[in-house]
Amino acid sequence: MYTVKQLSELADVSIRTLHYYDEIGLLKPAEVGANGYRYYDDAALLRLQQILFYREIGLELLRIKEILDSPDFDLLAALRSHRKVLASKIGRLQKLVSTVDSTIMHLAGEVEMSKKRLFEGFSDEQQKDYERQARLQYGPDTVNDSIKRWNNYTQTQRDIIAGEGNQIYGDIVDAIEAGLSPTSAEAQAILTRWHEHLRYFYEPTLDILRGLGHGYNSHP
Repeated sequence: MYTVKQLSELADVSIRTLHYYDEIGLLKPAEVGANGYRYYDDAALLRLQQILFYREIGLELLRIKEILDSPDFDLLAALRSHRKVLASKIGRLQKLVSTVDSTIMHLAGEVEMSKKRLFEGFSDEQQKDYERQARLQYGPDTVNDSIKRWNNYTQTQRDIIAGEGNQIYGDIVDAIEAGLSPTSAEAQAILTRWHEHLRYFYEPTLDILRGLGHGYNSHP
């Protein structure tokens, strides 16, 4: 059995987070001692691992609870699915690292590089994977609406939208590096632009914004 402190250190999850998971019924201790201390068994460790996997792809905690509490949930099948997703991401990242290395050498005049080689790693399959994850996280209606909106734009409009997005994300990076407070007028103005920019793709609800926030924290 593991105390909450031991589990916190083992999984690199804060004690406060573990207490919250207990409160919402996401991760209950196997026992609670007479002293009020929580004790977790190996089954709880495996459940916490699943929670962290699903958090990594941006699922809301209540949605994770629904999945794990489902009578149809199969731990081995879930682990195989996680492994497949991770292996795919690793393979793509390795391709992107190779593409970056080749581009650096090309710009340094060390090697010749074809135009096609510039874009290795940016595959349609990866975009489909992003779409599958978005459907799981936000629901098919939101994703279908986003695709419909994007398909209705002309190429000129798409270029303008992409340019605007790059400018906004660049301004966000500059604000972070400058140490601006998120509550400052300058930071709030940037976030307002970002919020409006998202409307090109979908209506940014609170749940979607929370999911985006988790995604940015997980993949800075």
